[in-house]
Parts: sequence; structure tokens; C-alpha cells
Amino acid sequence: MVKTIRKAHISGLGAVGSVYASILYEHDRESVKVIVDAERARRYQAQGVTVNGKRYDFDYVISQTPAEPADLILIAVKGNQLEESIESIRPFVGENTILMSLLNGISSEDILAGEFGDAHILHAFVVGTDAIREGLDTRYGNKGKIVFGHRYQADSADVQAVKAFFDRTGVPYSNPSDIMKEQWWKFLMNVGINQTSAILRAPYKVYHNVQEIRDLMMSAAREVLPIAQKEGINLNEEDIANFLEIIDTLSPDGKTSMLQDVEAGRKTEVELFAETVIQLGQKHGIPTPVNEVLFRMIRTIEKSYPTRS
Repeated sequence: MVKTIRKAHISGLGAVGSVYASILYEHDRESVKVIVDAERARRYQAQGVTVNGKRYDFDYVISQTPAEPADLILIAVKGNQLEESIESIRPFVGENTILMSLLNGISSEDILAGEFGDAHILHAFVVGTDAIREGLDTRYGNKGKIVFGHRYQADSADVQAVKAFFDRTGVPYSNPSDIMKEQWWKFLMNVGINQTSAILRAPYKVYHNVQEIRDLMMSAAREVLPIAQKEGINLNEEDIANFLEIIDTLSPDGKTSMLQDVEAGRKTEVELFAETVIQLGQKHGIPTPVNEVLFRMIRTIEKSYPTRS
């Protein structure tokens, strides 16, 4: 029996979540629902959520309340918000609900599997977006695309259902044959650019023009390569060259998510990046000196935020 996805539920209306919610809404406002708590629903309804200057009045459904199972849930929160998101989506997860985490890093799918089982979890991430969110306003030049797939069965029924839904609603995507390698490749890129941009307060144009920051970024990313090999993922220098090509296409004034977090005084995802590299390096006996320095620097930045009244 062919599975049909009628609508997507989205948990997380930050930069990434709001971009894809707006794309779905433009196709058909009934094709997307946003899972939020009651307080956020009131605030979003009163103030409005805007994407590239247009207000969107999404259909907000209240978390932690009885609900019909969702066909597809896209989780688009920060790493430190995943536990809260899991509790929010729990009433919407049924026996056949497809779960796709758009979080950075390489661990969220395992966490979700521990809560809901792995039968309908697809690995996914977003690449190529330069979306920036300030308050309830998101702006982007490049919407990017959702890269997704099944860990073991590239052409599973769930994959086919999501492809059909994205084709119908205009969500840009790719479905590679080896999603695990692609996810580690995105991890490799984030380890390099997110962390160095946060420390040096560098938008993408700095990476376009300054060789020193490109070298630093690649030094951090290269520490992932031998770890990936030990984990059964065939990453190499060519994969670093591939992400440099993508960075060079991004809007010069765009900023990584981690730089946006630092500028806003928010908790970063350094645990998903440098700390993961450090822990896996220790597991395999591989030194990770660059990421150890980046981890300490970013944690220092976080602990030095001005106290909010």
C-alpha cells in the first residue's frame, strides 16, 4: 500500500523551520501545521511571523494535547531544544508517523529512535540556506534544500512518500543513495564553518575573501576525516573541497546559525560539533587539538554573555 502524506507538522519555527513552513503554506496553507505551546501560539498569532517581508498566519496546534497522529513531522529546533521538542510532538506521533530531524550534528536520529523506535525515522539535514531570523522575522536569499534518506533502505516506502509530498508542495530536496555519508559530510562542514564563524564573528563574505579563516575552517574539519573512517563513513579531502564550493555561493552578508546564536546571546550547538568530535576522537584514539581549542573558546563566549535583566 502506497503511503500518502497530506500535510507536514513542523516543530520549531526558527530560521530553517519558518522557511520550509512558508514554502508549504504558499502551496496550500492546509499542507502545514506548526506545533507550539500555548504561549508561543498567542504570541505568533498576535505579532505575526514574517518570511522575506511577508506575514504568515500558520495553523498552530498546541503541543502536549491529544491529537490525531501526524503523517510527517519535521523537527527544526536547536540541539539543546530537542528534549523539549520530543515532549511537544509526542501526542502527534502515531504508529506510521514519519519523523525527520533537520537538526545539525549526527546524533538526533538516535535520540528520537530511543523515544519512538526507528521504524519510521529518516535521516535528514538542510544544506545551502542562508536564512537569518531576527525576532519573528526570517530573511533568506537561498532557501537551500532538505537532504534526506533511509539509513538502510534507500528506496523505502517512507522515502517515496516524502518525495511525492515534496514534489507536490515545492519543497526543494535531494535523496542521495548514501544518506549517512551525506549527513557526516554536513557535520564536517558545520564543524568547520559554524564554530570558526562564531568565534571570529564572520559572515560568509569573510570566508569568500580571507584565506586565513578558510585555512582555520579546514583544519577543524580535517579532524573529522579519520574519525569518520573509523565509524565506517568514507569521507576524504574531496568532501572538504565540495563544501568550499557551496560556501562560495552563499549570500555574502549571510551568517551561520552559530554566529546568529552568539550575536543573540543564545546557547550554541558546540556540543553537537566540537564536543562530539572530541568524544569520538577519544573513542578511537585520534587527537583533535583544533576542536578542543574551539570548544573552550565557544564555551568561554557563552559564559561571557551579558547578564539579561
